[in-house]
Amino acid sequence: MKKSMLMFGLALVSFSASAQHDHASGTAEKATSKQMAPMFEDQNIGLAYGAYIQLKEALVASESKSATTAAAGLQKSLAAVDNSKSALAEAAKVAKAATLDDQRKAFVGLSNEMTALVKGAKLSMGTIYLDYCPMAKGSWLSNDKEIKNPYYGSKMLSCGSVKETIE
Repeated sequence: MKKSMLMFGLALVSFSASAQHDHASGTAEKATSKQMAPMFEDQNIGLAYGAYIQLKEALVASESKSATTAAAGLQKSLAAVDNSKSALAEAAKVAKAATLDDQRKAFVGLSNEMTALVKGAKLSMGTIYLDYCPMAKGSWLSNDKEIKNPYYGSKMLSCGSVKETIE
């Protein structure tokens, strides 16, 4: 039963992130190029990754309140992940940040920690892209090749490039 609930939660988080992305893209062509969200062998890291993606999407949309809520959800998810103490501390910084700019600055450290967790986990399916923005000097994880910069939102939405593919 617990396993079923975790899978349902992961599916819900994945669907939510995917629905936000498709709504933001505005065209059917872009929506069809979207890949399915990756899945991990460890369901706890999968839930944490899904919460991280929600946070990233909130920052892309420049929605500070949503980012705060997503960061709090990420903290809860990370509590169940082994070796997540550093990522948990970074997520707390994002959750406590007073402004959107401060959230984005804290997201740099969080993304570094989440990248380490994701690289240490095993994907059961899907691909994750490690993107980098030279202007922000920060990386982030994404389900899509298309760049959507969480550090600048609509000001510089496509600034950055894919630096690594995690499979």
